Amino acid sequence: MENRNNITEFILLGLSQKKEIEVLCFSLFLLCYIAILIGNLLVMISITCSQLINQPMYFFLSYLSLSDICYTSTVTPKLIVDLLAEKKTISYNGCMTQLFTMHFFGGIEVFILTGMAYDRYVAICKPLHYTVIMSRWKCDAMIAASCAGGFLHSFGQFLLAIFLPYCGPNEIDHYFCDVYPLLKLACTDTSRIGLLVIANSGLMGLVTFVVLLISYTVILHTVRSSSAENRYKALSTCSSHITVVVFFFAPLLFIYIRPATTLPEDKVFALFYTIIAPMLNPLIYTLRNMEMKNAIKKLWCQIIGSKEIN
Repeated sequence: MENRNNITEFILLGLSQKKEIEVLCFSLFLLCYIAILIGNLLVMISITCSQLINQPMYFFLSYLSLSDICYTSTVTPKLIVDLLAEKKTISYNGCMTQLFTMHFFGGIEVFILTGMAYDRYVAICKPLHYTVIMSRWKCDAMIAASCAGGFLHSFGQFLLAIFLPYCGPNEIDHYFCDVYPLLKLACTDTSRIGLLVIANSGLMGLVTFVVLLISYTVILHTVRSSSAENRYKALSTCSSHITVVVFFFAPLLFIYIRPATTLPEDKVFALFYTIIAPMLNPLIYTLRNMEMKNAIKKLWCQIIGSKEIN
């Protein structure tokens, strides 16, 4: 614990050392962050201000959008500011806070995606019992369980990192604080801790991903004997969910399911689940969803109408 106090701040090496690339990335990621905020807020408000909030699928989608905003906000604003900064630093306390909050909201997102898959399974495979199984009480309980699961996951990661001794160097080869880059800086043997990280993040992501794939496989098998219209509706909904799952889980598993090592490619893969997936989620869930389109149109009509009255 005494050695740990030798480090009061960390230096983030970021995505690139070239100024031209950093300026380009600044413009790109600033636009991406604005798109994330606008897109997810639009989804949340459109669902909350319409009857869609009473449907479990959209109830979960509104919370997914909220978790997307919180999740990307733990990393993206700091990344954007650092891209124009001469020296990219983060305090020790700030680093540990970022580590905890990122895994907390990331864990919530993982469990909400699992809840959405369960909702689609019940809707398609057990339609007659859907309203009973997916009651509002159960939906609220699933959101609460997602928050609890996210907290337990992030608290485990936080404990693994905060008790490590850091006595130099203090350069993190990443654009945010994460467990693997911190293990590389610890001045002690971290092989056992690396295994705990794999068990916490890697296996949690892998098990969830396998469960999601199994649920969608069962759904697709069930709709084979349905009418063409029902098959199209089920495939349309499930394809949106599967796209989100792949964008989020594929890079996440690449980083966390392997032994505790850092690769130069990690920073690029991390962009997919910290920025790209939260930005694409509103588009994926609205472009092929007529109910969401109608809710957004109704919201815009209400806003325009209120302005005309004023």
